[in-house]
Amino acid sequence: MGENIVEMQKVSKAFPGVLALDNVDFSCIAAEVHAVVGENGAGKSTLMKILAGVYRPDGGNILLKGKKTVFPTPKHAQNCGISIIYQEFNLIPELTVAENIFLGREPTKRGRLIDSVTLKQRSRELLADLQADIDIQSKVKELGVAQQQMVEIAKALSLKADIIMMDEPSAVVSGRELASLFRIIRSLKESGKTIIYISHRIEEVFQIADRTTVLKDGHLVGTYDTRDLDKPQIVNLMVGRSLTETFPAREVGEKKEILTLDDVCRDNILQHVSFRVYSGEILGLAGLVGSGRTEIARAIFGACDIDSGRVLLNGSPVIRANPKSSIASGIGFVTENRAKDGLVYNMSVRKNLTLTILDRIKKWFFVPEATEKDICNDRVREYGIVTTGIEQEIQYLSGGNQQKVILAKWININPFMLILDEPTRGIDVGAKAEIYRLMRLLARQGTAIIMISSELPEIIGMSDRILVIHDGKVMGELSPSEATEERILMLATGQNAVQHQQKETPLAL
Repeated sequence: MGENIVEMQKVSKAFPGVLALDNVDFSCIAAEVHAVVGENGAGKSTLMKILAGVYRPDGGNILLKGKKTVFPTPKHAQNCGISIIYQEFNLIPELTVAENIFLGREPTKRGRLIDSVTLKQRSRELLADLQADIDIQSKVKELGVAQQQMVEIAKALSLKADIIMMDEPSAVVSGRELASLFRIIRSLKESGKTIIYISHRIEEVFQIADRTTVLKDGHLVGTYDTRDLDKPQIVNLMVGRSLTETFPAREVGEKKEILTLDDVCRDNILQHVSFRVYSGEILGLAGLVGSGRTEIARAIFGACDIDSGRVLLNGSPVIRANPKSSIASGIGFVTENRAKDGLVYNMSVRKNLTLTILDRIKKWFFVPEATEKDICNDRVREYGIVTTGIEQEIQYLSGGNQQKVILAKWININPFMLILDEPTRGIDVGAKAEIYRLMRLLARQGTAIIMISSELPEIIGMSDRILVIHDGKVMGELSPSEATEERILMLATGQNAVQHQQKETPLAL
């Protein structure tokens, strides 16, 4: 093993009411992929943000190539060859790809004027190295999520970074895009770069990581050669127990049709979408990123208009639906981006939990604080939300506990239907198990759940029925017994059932 390129010794960091890191040691060497795993709140992101200069540690030392170093700002860390790519991309939508890659570091001529020719040429070279076919003059807002991720990686390379940290890089991609991401990571490693890879998807750790560091409750559990571990061992190290049954058992019972989509179309995004949803079931929507799954959910919730077709609730047509009327009808929508759409980060747990029911609990123009506190304390206990108290700011909760708050916020409206868009994105295996338990509990109580997920084991394990979406169309419906990852991917890439059967026949002979 080579010498450490970076070493963090006895690093500690505290936030209000939370000891995020407690005397943690971490090191990595040149040209390795080093995974960092742990439950939400384990301290992974805090450790990386200290290395990136976002946070200053309360104690401990950082050594860069053997020399004690302090990173007072992210700019200083970048100048030292350290870059971080966050799960929520740090790009300016209205600027072009090239402008984003060199934002704040634009090449100049005659000392002051931006050298546009050099800017574009360097951007093309960086994207070519990544084998990314992206128009450098396109605005970032016009790009898909996977392309935006390539722009972030190109930006990191433009900084001439030796250490590139990736925080949940696979959370927004799947299938071929994920394979492309892994190819790029291996290429960066071969060129001598060190990749620090934070992920909750344990399967990926075995595909990509040379070594794995496990954190738990702000403490270092250990650093291991990945080849010496297996999935049950990593789970046990992360959560302190084995999770033998990831998915709760399904229950069969009488189902009542409550939602009908009939030939729904919208702007070439949704094309003649028809299906039904029943009470007490979990309907899974599978498909690649950009397939139209989220657009279907938004159309049901009234967050976007449809051009033609009908949406019926309990047999009655819905006229000009909007989010407010949907909530009043008993439809909840957990969006895929909790940071942008799900939470108000500088508000307390209490205020976030009651956002959806203020009209219901207010008296005249005031919300009775005692009533609000009673509701919130009940929800915290009922759903196992780990917090120092309901007045704690939501930003200081772990991702898994933030997701529980969002679920509880919508459960407060007593929904007859709940739409969950990527409900377990970016949360650990222990928190996932809790979310799955809550989903199955709601289904048993009669709530219809529409679940969008890019994780195929989750779709197969949790869904009572599975609809596969491609290019805004429903390509097929599968029962859990029929569903395999291969079959879902075939449909998700536009191959119909006949094509799929033809492909499978030789294997059966």
